[in-house]
Amino acid sequence: MKFQRIQDLRVDADKTQTEIAKVLDCDRNVYGRYERGVHDIPVWALIKLAKYYNVSTDYILGLSNERHK
Repeated sequence: MKFQRIQDLRVDADKTQTEIAKVLDCDRNVYGRYERGVHDIPVWALIKLAKYYNVSTDYILGLSNERHK
């Protein structure tokens, strides 16, 4: 499953994959695989990204179009 919203959030924040990988404490290639949907994003990373971008996990997963609950 491709997680388009994590890519969109990153681009909107003018961040690189390397910068977000540092936030997640992972390699840039691993983070890139999350964006492309090669690997499912782990729950801990989903929560960390939601807090970082100040959005709901449902928004990141595409379950809601509302950024906040």
